[in-house]
Amino acid sequence: MKTEKSLKIIILLSLLFILVNLSSNVTQKTNQKEMAKTMNNVKLWLTTVDQKFMLSEVDINNPVVSDFRETLRIAVDSNKKYQQMDGFGASLTDASAWLIFHKLSEEKRIEVMKKLFGRNEGIGISFLRQPMGATDYTTKLYSYDDLPEGVKEDPELKYFSIKHDKQYIIPLLKLAMKINPELKIMASPWSAPGWMKTTGSMIGGSLLRQYYSVYAQYFVKFTKAYEKEGIPIYAITPQNEPLYVPKEYPGMKMTWEEQADFIGEYLGPAFEKEGIKTKILTYDHNWDNTIYASYVLSHPKASKYVAGSAWHFYGGKHEAMSQIKEMFPDKDIWFTEGSGGDWVPAFFNAFMDQMMHVIRIPRNWSKTVVWWNIALDEKRGPTILSNSTCRGLIEINQETGEVKYNLDYYTLGHISKFVLPGAYRINSYTYSSLETVAFENPNGTKVLIVSNRTNTNKKIIVEEGGREFEYIIPGYAAATFVWD
Repeated sequence: MKTEKSLKIIILLSLLFILVNLSSNVTQKTNQKEMAKTMNNVKLWLTTVDQKFMLSEVDINNPVVSDFRETLRIAVDSNKKYQQMDGFGASLTDASAWLIFHKLSEEKRIEVMKKLFGRNEGIGISFLRQPMGATDYTTKLYSYDDLPEGVKEDPELKYFSIKHDKQYIIPLLKLAMKINPELKIMASPWSAPGWMKTTGSMIGGSLLRQYYSVYAQYFVKFTKAYEKEGIPIYAITPQNEPLYVPKEYPGMKMTWEEQADFIGEYLGPAFEKEGIKTKILTYDHNWDNTIYASYVLSHPKASKYVAGSAWHFYGGKHEAMSQIKEMFPDKDIWFTEGSGGDWVPAFFNAFMDQMMHVIRIPRNWSKTVVWWNIALDEKRGPTILSNSTCRGLIEINQETGEVKYNLDYYTLGHISKFVLPGAYRINSYTYSSLETVAFENPNGTKVLIVSNRTNTNKKIIVEEGGREFEYIIPGYAAATFVWD
């Protein structure tokens, strides 16, 4: 009898245990559903490869596709913070500024500028890399110290002037700053004035040693002249792409030994003496060379004046920036130029390529993502190149005045419109088939950018702070999620 009684008690306890567990599981699932529902303030902007959606705001509760092959979980952790972002943008080159200023009516010009720099009306460009003088995309060759006929040199920089920029570049920069007061502007020269160089021209050659101190004063005068116009210069690089000397347009070779010497002995001390707080960035060239930046950043005299290194994407891999960051953790990273062009055909290839960069560049410590020309015309100009293959964010037809927004505008918009200056990159899980990068804005909002690298639809479950939401991302699509 005792055995039977004991058996009944065991069975009853077992049943009770099962019921409690069932109840607990039901409660847990209900709580999970309730937690998922609390993430009901998520907004979504989508771009699809068929171009039916182009940075379009869509309802997260009504996916544009219903079927999916796999489910991937993305954990976002704002407790793990990385670099603080400076901004995102492109370059208002001489060609770009000339087109916007001269080929658009005032009404159309303001509309275009708002779509570029406005965060509500447009993509909220917050960072510009401005050329100091002529580049390959220019209406003419010019520097800020071009000499009159018969004058061979100007060591006192008596002829220094930013008159050229005052015509249409500076007015547009002022308008951009009015539209977006958080805009940061850096500057880079493609060449020193020709009379300072071995070729006597802005094309080819290198800087003559006798003009190092004069060239440092050239930067001093430039930053002060722009500041006088109400345009503070946030950062400069001493030379654009210093290891490449083009034959058709301005350029100037500057080895890492020469740049370290120029910064350490001349430019750094000149800025220090004048109380100029503009940051000095080294290199400003491709990922396929890490010796240049590491040499300058470790140089005993130059390093104390250098805030970090600047990079382009025309060679090498993104991880080069992480390598330099690991070697010099107290120095920052900026990505300063990447152009769209015929070498990566639009739409599909270029879209996928640029979305990869939008994600991988900040994941490798860069504080910026900067494309190249803001605007070019229907012939990929104005330019002094015999054959232009670059593409601007927008295309302005010189004959009709029609404005076309290229894919570059939309890829940049996936990050520039939503990630505010001062945001921190935060941790997010990423996959080879589904790449992600996440940020926390100064106002507390979170941003997650996702690029589906495959042709299959994928369901994602995004978890952050004990809450979650889900969405089905179409194949080869890009999405930006924003939530409080």
